[in-house]
Amino acid sequence: MEKESLVYLAGHIGLVGSAILRNLKSSGYSNIITRTIDELDLRDQSAVNAFFAKHKPEYVFLAAAKVGGILANNTYPAEFIADNTMIEVNIINAAWKNGVKKMLFLGSSCIYPKMALQPIKEEYLMTGPLEPTNEWYAMAKILGIKMCQAYHKQYGFNAISLMPTNLYGPGDNFHPENSHVMPALIRRFHEAKLAGLEKVTVWGTGTPKREFLYVDDLAAATVFLMNNYDDPEIINVGVGKDQTICEIAELVKEVVGYEGDLEWDTTKPDGTPRKLLDVSKLFSLGWKPSVPLREGLENTYKWYVKNRA
Repeated sequence: MEKESLVYLAGHIGLVGSAILRNLKSSGYSNIITRTIDELDLRDQSAVNAFFAKHKPEYVFLAAAKVGGILANNTYPAEFIADNTMIEVNIINAAWKNGVKKMLFLGSSCIYPKMALQPIKEEYLMTGPLEPTNEWYAMAKILGIKMCQAYHKQYGFNAISLMPTNLYGPGDNFHPENSHVMPALIRRFHEAKLAGLEKVTVWGTGTPKREFLYVDDLAAATVFLMNNYDDPEIINVGVGKDQTICEIAELVKEVVGYEGDLEWDTTKPDGTPRKLLDVSKLFSLGWKPSVPLREGLENTYKWYVKNRA
């Protein structure tokens, strides 16, 4: 991408999109198009086609998606598979049809089998059953990957697909029911601290292991790969190491400053036992994350305290 290239960023308000927007601006890209859902409903095919035909962006970052944790995926499975599929189909097709030079599609590490070998290599895609608690979202993301690859194979469309690990950071969703594990823990411990509660209950056993990537590191990786990667095969984006949910919870508790007890509700689901990405492909290109977990958590908590409703 040239600094003056016309870039369309879909999903600029969300956790990932807002971080990509920050990175693009700080890197000198000033010709950026964004639209809110009120201005452009990405599920509306005719509206998306009209938008692309009018503005003719040269590069597209597809960060728009309906996202959420285990509870949200279990509660709204139809919305997760339908909304995400419509968004992907509409944007990928319109981007190709209107001559976009290159498109970056953001997938998710949940596309991999529940019991995949660890660390998870890109070639493990579609080699086993998915984690049932988020299979609806995962299926939509797999469709997006395959659509990018199909358009590359048939039309030569330059579309790359990134598979980020678990993300966190400023701008995350801290909703009590629909958030992922990191923001959910931050909110619970913060509210418990304010209320003077003696204990906080967390779902599961605490034994599953997860890898967490600070969202501004992901944003840096997207811009790097937009400029340095043209392979239709998927590429993992992560840090290459993980911790147990118990270790994460204890660290969040410490960062928040909550001094009560932590207990585990073992009647609730754990999700995938372990999910660590093999990031050797990405690292071999010369990119690595720069924000340590504790520093990222401290930044995220400061943002939450300042911006919470």
